[in-house]
Amino acid sequence: MSQYHPMPEQCADTVPVKVNRVFDSCSDRDCFSNVQILMDGGELPANVTMVKSRCVRVSDICMNIEPVPFNRGFYSIDLTYTFRVELMAYERSCSSPVLLTGTAYTSKNVILYGGESNTKTFFSSGEQIGDTNACCETINLPTAAVQVVEPIALEARIGSVCGPDGAAPVRTVIMTLGLFSVVELFRPVTILVPTYEYTIPAKECHADTESPCAVFDKIRFPAEEFTPATLSGSAKSESCHCGDTVQQNEDSTS
Repeated sequence: MSQYHPMPEQCADTVPVKVNRVFDSCSDRDCFSNVQILMDGGELPANVTMVKSRCVRVSDICMNIEPVPFNRGFYSIDLTYTFRVELMAYERSCSSPVLLTGTAYTSKNVILYGGESNTKTFFSSGEQIGDTNACCETINLPTAAVQVVEPIALEARIGSVCGPDGAAPVRTVIMTLGLFSVVELFRPVTILVPTYEYTIPAKECHADTESPCAVFDKIRFPAEEFTPATLSGSAKSESCHCGDTVQQNEDSTS
């Protein structure tokens, strides 16, 4: 990694910088159970007797932010996740699977502090922050951001749900999904930061001229991969070689 060091004989100057300040954030571990999959082809085929999850991903997140009444500066964030699901459907346990796809939706709510601002901001690009309602009150909501990793399919089973308008039950897939997420509320603010004169990086640019076999010879032999870990020693075995792996990777890239 390149290292940049300020000149020791120079003092830092402060300059104003426009950044997005995170006012509040939270992390969550959600387990969504009884999630109904809306099959792309309609009802699950009648000959399917078993399903397995092949892939689940978050394709969209719909966010709605509203101020919390009688609690100034706090905002309620309604999140609706859209999942795209790929399933392997089997007519019998030993038969060749058929790929089926579908969509699922789940919702949750969080409350975070987002600060208060009664200003409107206009940019030369045409962007505008803040709005005015019918009572001439400025509404300047913070911006929400949600980070997620791909969900984990904990269970997939065949079930029946009620059809629309009291129709006959419809066969579909019911899943349990695990999802890790981080939700943030931020606003654009101006802050002062120290700055230094730019210095030339100390690291030289060079390409690795060694042969692929020479690079391979520097990699530590993964002995632990050939020794199945027990339940009691799995956590210990994973942590023991973490530093060695990082150090070896750094040696091989230097």
